[in-house]
Amino acid sequence: MFSYRSLEDRIPADHPLRLMRERVDTALESMGPAFETLYAAMGRPSIPPERLLRALLLQILHSIRSERQLMEQLEYNLLFRWFVGLGMDDPVWVATTFTKNRDRLLEGEIAQAFFDAVLAQAAGEKLLSSEHFSVDGTLIEAWASHKSFGPKKRGRPNSRKKRRDRHRRGGGPKNPTVNFRGERRLNDTHASTTDPEARLMRRKGQESKLSYQGHVLMENRHGLVVGARLTQADGYAERRAALAMLGNLPSGPRVTLGADRGYDTEDFVEGCRELAVTPHVAQNTTNRSSRIDGRTTRHAGYVESQKRRKRVEEVFGWMKTVGLMRKTRHRGRRKVGWVFPFTAAAYNLVRIRNLALAG
Repeated sequence: MFSYRSLEDRIPADHPLRLMRERVDTALESMGPAFETLYAAMGRPSIPPERLLRALLLQILHSIRSERQLMEQLEYNLLFRWFVGLGMDDPVWVATTFTKNRDRLLEGEIAQAFFDAVLAQAAGEKLLSSEHFSVDGTLIEAWASHKSFGPKKRGRPNSRKKRRDRHRRGGGPKNPTVNFRGERRLNDTHASTTDPEARLMRRKGQESKLSYQGHVLMENRHGLVVGARLTQADGYAERRAALAMLGNLPSGPRVTLGADRGYDTEDFVEGCRELAVTPHVAQNTTNRSSRIDGRTTRHAGYVESQKRRKRVEEVFGWMKTVGLMRKTRHRGRRKVGWVFPFTAAAYNLVRIRNLALAG
């Protein structure tokens, strides 16, 4: 069977992916020097990094759960082939080959470079605020279960410990039943055998889960992400990550930072002021006095910051429902930390496209 229509002709001119493809290509062109080191010098030809990143973007934008499902879609979906850069008759990669080539992108900080390239386009179009920002963090469930969270191994276990472990476990060696009721389990003494870098954390009123913590710095004009990073989950990570992201902002006029009451601590407020940042933090008056007084709250800008900061929940909502970040598909802080800013870059692409259509 023959067709006289090219793959390019089959994609409508107003299709959302066509509008996004132009921006993606512009970002990838600026990353040429970073890609040079990723090409194989010998052996079988590797997958071009540009096609890898386009395929990974499709996986996030269309909530495709696994690389095998992504390869299946590329086999028969002409829209996906066009976006990645494959011809109608080009062979699709084996899923394991795609995964191994994807892991090579970890070596060059490619995700952060792509995030910066997309952000540079937004800055060039005057979409970013340079004065008003918001920050927040969220827990990202790790790819590990409570069964894997046990005491850290210290030397060779004795026979008594072996008998105790056999008593705790049952149901077969592959999927044992673990009874940890009444056992005190702490991150200092316990770790997951599946993902040792994940930590047991919980939000107030929710059950504890093995998690990482994602952090986002958002500009308040159009709700674009200007900073994204992932850390191990603990009670201080949100404030440390926020100060680190604020330190990466370009020098300029004094800025304001909206945040919830979890950031109303002496060390964070003082850290913001040392960076010439006015902390528009929600007052936490539970059992103590707030670190923010009337000198800050009396201004109309403080009230506006408290309204705008809630838009950061839209970022987390998109990243978790569409971008597959509710529960990570990877293990280890390095891989999860690579995917998080890349997903934030995908959110920015969608947001910039919507702003262009609305304008």
